[in-house]
Amino acid sequence: MEVKIGVQNAPREIVIESSQTAEEVQDAVAKALEGTAKLFTLADEHGRRVIVPAERLAYVEIGEPAARKVGFGTL
Repeated sequence: MEVKIGVQNAPREIVIESSQTAEEVQDAVAKALEGTAKLFTLADEHGRRVIVPAERLAYVEIGEPAARKVGFGTL
């Protein structure tokens, strides 16, 4: 699923494709905003990690799970 992360004082947002569920991403954001975790960490589909200090999070947009399309037809 696509996750967009806005970081304060950064001109661009971070966009990654994550294999984590929406609930897992939401829980990680909640822990970062509560103060129980100092860092917001998210892994993408290739195993790379994005680490953002919790106090710098502006927003996190969680997209819908992407269904893989097969074939040549258009819908």
